[in-house]
Amino acid sequence: MTINKIVVVGLGYIGLPTAAAFASRKKQVIGVDVNRHAVETINRGEIHIVEPDLGAMVKVAVENGYLTATHKAEAADAFLIAVPTPFKEGHEPDLSYVQAAAASIAPVLQPGALVVLESTCPVGATEQMAAWLADARPDLTFPQHTGDDADIHIAYCPERVLPGQVVVELVKNDRVIGGMTPSCAAHASALYKIFLEGECVETDARTAEMCKLTENSFRDVNIAFANELSLICAEQGINVWELIRLANRHPRVNILQPGPGVGGHCIAVDPWFIVAQNPQQARLIHTARLVNDGKPLWVVDRVKMAVADCLVQSGKRASDVTIACFGLAFKPDIDDLRESPAVGITEMIAQWHSGTTLAVEPNVAALPPRLTGLVTLTELPTALREADVVVMLVDHRAFRAIEPEKIKQQWIVDTKGVWR
Repeated sequence: MTINKIVVVGLGYIGLPTAAAFASRKKQVIGVDVNRHAVETINRGEIHIVEPDLGAMVKVAVENGYLTATHKAEAADAFLIAVPTPFKEGHEPDLSYVQAAAASIAPVLQPGALVVLESTCPVGATEQMAAWLADARPDLTFPQHTGDDADIHIAYCPERVLPGQVVVELVKNDRVIGGMTPSCAAHASALYKIFLEGECVETDARTAEMCKLTENSFRDVNIAFANELSLICAEQGINVWELIRLANRHPRVNILQPGPGVGGHCIAVDPWFIVAQNPQQARLIHTARLVNDGKPLWVVDRVKMAVADCLVQSGKRASDVTIACFGLAFKPDIDDLRESPAVGITEMIAQWHSGTTLAVEPNVAALPPRLTGLVTLTELPTALREADVVVMLVDHRAFRAIEPEKIKQQWIVDTKGVWR
């Protein structure tokens, strides 16, 4: 299979770096997105997200004519779908974005084309996408009908990258390639080998879908253990970070670090896809989700206790107390606020607190809509100067650089152990 032209649907945190990776290998890449700002920004050779080294990559790709962004798909040898897959009320998977993406490429599919779904999905989503495409294009054959002899090849290939290191990991990490048939998997492997230095490990689509969910559920369970330890240690008057440091000296123990909860587009979402499809069997995975989703409420309770103590000792009224929340992103040194527990905690504090609530987030220029009008986005020095109560939520590099003894506030809620 000769691949010269590739369409990438969805130009977010995964789609754009993937499009740039193909373009860096001198392939013609058409990036498709409904976000007008994203399309216009990329066509200027700039990026609309924060990711190290991606800006330079996109600039070169656009200037050399290998990457173009648009709102409409066109005919190509291969199509990648990298759109969001959130969940609906009740934690049911929402595949409406995948369905819309399939509808957008269906009219331009030609015999021999490859379609790869990259979005994190529940098991069976690739087959569902193939069914939507087949309904839209009855003139073509698909793997569910004619197997390896189909006109269109369908595969699933989830990303495995860490925000902040996407450009490197996209190329270096192994990829699990799940084809609806062995031929589909082989075609998809050939596509990724255009830029991939890691290994393409081929399997079937359902196993690849479950592999992605399993990887993030494993991480969620381990984070839940650390978060639950932090609750227990708080009751026992034990420093949880000291405890974990000591326990990890055991040669077969590697406990993760606790935090304010779990966020992002993967770990906070993917386990629910397993739970939704297997509610009776996924008891441990479900419990881990409840532990991690409950941690923000515990953090807010600690803030309320700190404010109450502040009122008693300072003699101030609640309306005169200023709370500063440090960090809004879901992990350090990125601008991604998706499913961020820090955003939820800051919102709950601001809704409850009658005084001023400040937020310090060096990676964004504006507050998300849910915080607008409730919270004041401010600079680090201002927050340190004006706050009575400080709340460490995300251990950004700028925050870690502050020596603990320079934090003069008496009332500190530190969910990351930075200023302990």
